Amino acid sequence: MAEKILILDFGSQYTQLIARRVRELNVYCEIHPYNNAPELTSDVKGVIFSGSPCSVREQDAPEIDMDKYRGKVPVLGVCYGAQYMAQYGGGNVTPSEIREYGRAKLNKVDHHSELMKEISLDSQVWMSHGDTISEVPSNFEIIASTESVNVAAYKIKEESTYGIQFHPEVTHSLEGKTLLRNFVVHICQCAQDWTPEQFAEQTIAQLKTQLGNDKVVLGLSGGVDSSVAAVLIHKAIGKNLYCIFVDNGLLRKNEFEDVLSSYKGMGLNVKGVDAKQLFYTALEGLSDPEAKRKAIGKVFIDVFDTEAHKIEDVKWLGQGTIYPDVIESVSVKGPSATIKSHHNVGGLPDYMKLKVVEPLNTLFKDEVRLVGRELGIDPNILGRHPFPGPGLGIRILGDITEEKVHILQEVDHLFISGLKENKLYDDVWQAGAILLPIQSVGVMGDERTYEQVVALRAVASVDGMTADWCHLPYSFLADISNEIINKVKGVNRVVYDISSKPPATIEWE
Repeated sequence: MAEKILILDFGSQYTQLIARRVRELNVYCEIHPYNNAPELTSDVKGVIFSGSPCSVREQDAPEIDMDKYRGKVPVLGVCYGAQYMAQYGGGNVTPSEIREYGRAKLNKVDHHSELMKEISLDSQVWMSHGDTISEVPSNFEIIASTESVNVAAYKIKEESTYGIQFHPEVTHSLEGKTLLRNFVVHICQCAQDWTPEQFAEQTIAQLKTQLGNDKVVLGLSGGVDSSVAAVLIHKAIGKNLYCIFVDNGLLRKNEFEDVLSSYKGMGLNVKGVDAKQLFYTALEGLSDPEAKRKAIGKVFIDVFDTEAHKIEDVKWLGQGTIYPDVIESVSVKGPSATIKSHHNVGGLPDYMKLKVVEPLNTLFKDEVRLVGRELGIDPNILGRHPFPGPGLGIRILGDITEEKVHILQEVDHLFISGLKENKLYDDVWQAGAILLPIQSVGVMGDERTYEQVVALRAVASVDGMTADWCHLPYSFLADISNEIINKVKGVNRVVYDISSKPPATIEWE
C-alpha cells in the first residue's frame, strides 16, 4: 500500500497549495474535509491541518477529535490548525492587536528542532491571520518567533506534533519548502517515491484489473487531460477503448482535422463526428452565457449518447477529471457559489447507465503533464493551452452565428500563431480572442467602416485559480493588431485585456 500524507481542510484558500508542495516532494497526499476525515490507516505517515477563514474563538468554529491523531502519527497545524491545537490543549488565542498579514521575518529559530532544521534566522515567512496564540500550554515549546508574533512555531513535548502560524506553502515563505520537507521527509519519514513513472505503471495495472475485457467510451477534446486519460486506458485495454471527438463548430481554426491527425499518430481508436449544424441550430438566438453553456452541453450529450450506442456492450465512460474538480465538489461548506457551470462537472445523465472511470482524479494539472511526458505523448498536446469545453461559444459575447465563428477563428488563429512564431506561447498559460457585441467606427482607405471589435487575452498562471495578465511586448501587440485588422474582414479594432484574476475571470463568459 502506497504511503501518504493526509491533509484535513478547514476551508483555507491555500489548502490545495499545501498538497501541491507535498506532491513536489514526490510524496502522495490527499485532501479531505475536516468534518469528513477518513480513519487513520497504516499507510498514513502524517497529518497536516490547514488554515481556515474561521476563528477558533467563534462559537461554531470547525472542530475535530485531536485524540484520533496526536501521538499516533506526526501532526503539523498550519495557521488555524496551529491555533486550534493550542486552544484545545489549554492555551490562549486572542485577536491580534494589529492584523498580521503579509511578509514577516523569523528573529528566533530553534535549530535543534527537526521542523526548523536549515531554516535561516531572518527567514521570510508569510502571515495571514487575525488571531494570535498569546499563550501556549505548559507542554508546548516555542521553536520560532517573529518580531510581532512570539509563537510563530511550536512543538508539543514528547510528541511529533507541531504548529506554525505562518503559511509555508506560499512562495512568499522563502524557505517554506524546506520546512515542509523537514516535516514530510524527516519527521514523517516518507520515502519520496511517488513519481510520474510509478503513477503510470500503477494506474495501468489497476485499470487492467478494474476494466478487464470491458469496453470503454471516452470523449476526447484535444486537451491535456482527456488525451492523457485516453493513453492510460489504451495502454491497459487496447482496442476496447473507443474515443469520440465531436466537432461542435466552436473549435479553433483547423482544430478538428489537426487533432484527429495527431490522435491517429498515437495509435488511438478515434471517431470524429461533425455535428456543427446541430450546435448552431441549438444556439440560435441565445445570448445569455449560461443558456449557451447549457445548450452546448445538452447537444454534446445527445451526440455522444448517439455515438456511444453505436458501440455494442459498452460498460464504462472514461473521463479526464482531475483532482481540483474532485476537491471542489466535496468542499468544507459544500460547493462554492456558482460562477459559471463547468462542462466537466456532473458527467453524463443517468440514462446512459455507464460506470465512470477517471484515471487522473488524484492529479493536479501540472502532474498530468508530467505523466503524459512519461507516456511519450506529443509535446504539442501536453503544452497546449487550456481551452474551454464550450469553446468559442463563450468567447463570442452575445448570440452565435457561423459568420461570427468564422471571424473569431481567423482572429484567434493569427493571435496564437503569432505567439508561437515569436516564441511567446510557452510563456503564456492561456490565450485567446473574444468577439465583442459592439461595433466601432474606423477608416480604411478613404471609407468609413463600422465593424467588429475583438479583445485579445493572455494570462500567466500555475493552475488557473489565480492569473495575471501577460505583459506581452508592445511591438508584438502592435504587429498582431495590424495583421488582424488587415487580414480579417469585419474587424476594425483590437484591444488587449489587462485584467487579472481575481477580480476578472480568465474567460469573459
